[in-house]
Amino acid sequence: MDWSDSVPRAPKTVVVVLVEPAGPLNVGSVARLCANFSMAELRLVNPRCNHLGEEARLMAVHGRGLLEQARCFDQLADALADCRRVVATSGRCDGEPLPLLCPDQALNWLLGPSQSSQSGQASDSAEGAPLALVFGREDRGLSNAELLQAGCLLTLGTGPTYSSLNLSHAVAVVLHSLHQKLEAPGPSALPGLDPCLRQEFEALLLDAESLLMAVGFLYPHTAHARLAKVRQILQRAQISSGEVALVRGMVRQLRWASQQNGIGQTP
Repeated sequence: MDWSDSVPRAPKTVVVVLVEPAGPLNVGSVARLCANFSMAELRLVNPRCNHLGEEARLMAVHGRGLLEQARCFDQLADALADCRRVVATSGRCDGEPLPLLCPDQALNWLLGPSQSSQSGQASDSAEGAPLALVFGREDRGLSNAELLQAGCLLTLGTGPTYSSLNLSHAVAVVLHSLHQKLEAPGPSALPGLDPCLRQEFEALLLDAESLLMAVGFLYPHTAHARLAKVRQILQRAQISSGEVALVRGMVRQLRWASQQNGIGQTP
């Protein structure tokens, strides 16, 4: 599907996620931006600063409510567990685990209508699942493992001499672009992909890893690298909730069959 041709038709619930922010001024500024652009929630993953301190509150101004209500998580996966579509930002030009998209393409995918919602088959939990924008650390951004928890990656075009943006500046650019898309009328979009909830995706990978370890396809020293490649394949496929249920059913049946036949068991 050509994401650049998709135009969102209705506002969605969007949460902003900061991974290990170190600067209270940045966190406060992002809270203010969330208020400016009507974001539903600010989530923080393992913050490295006092996000409720005086500096953060000073910068938040009328976004103090969002700052005070910001939920903190130990892991990015926990912060994204209830989200359906996730866009992560990256300033790197190469070596990314997923293709880099411009803001227009990435945000169209984030906001695009799902097949299940148009057909009336989406569950209440799926329909109410928030969308997430993830921003990385001020000094080194997001790791490849963290980027692979997103459905697509967004990069901001900058000059070649100094491409790194301040965290709050990057958030401002992305949220302004998002706001324009939500406010501007446009033609109806074609049905987009309907990815599963993040918690469903992670549960599938845990099931698959357990089975593949049991049958000897994975070994402790290779499991992380090989599972990362499996994650890449599934992310590119934008696997849906129904497809997750199908694959998990296959994994459970294969596990049962291997146990019946003694595969992977020590004699």
